[in-house]
Amino acid sequence: MNAVLILSTASTHDEASRIAESLVEEELAACVQLSPIESWYRWEGRIEHQPETRLHIKTMAHLADQVEARIRAMHSYAVPEIVILPLGDGSADYLGWIAASTRAENR
Repeated sequence: MNAVLILSTASTHDEASRIAESLVEEELAACVQLSPIESWYRWEGRIEHQPETRLHIKTMAHLADQVEARIRAMHSYAVPEIVILPLGDGSADYLGWIAASTRAENR
């Protein structure tokens, strides 16, 4: 089983919610958790400081490219954060639920 965690951010909670709902509705993610964060970053030569909403997206590795494409299509940022982390270990029941709640590899 090749589950992954995809991290992303959005400029507003509403934008993050729309992305999360779309990913779960389209079976690209089993679960998306949202949480408010404070980000410091360099953009176009300046240091920026903004509130953002973090998305923790649980899905399968074979769907990562589709998740990335969906995020890019819905996102307001020119360069959205999309970081994909493999989930090596975890509860077998939970990892099985992620697999059962997302699109099968052959769809």
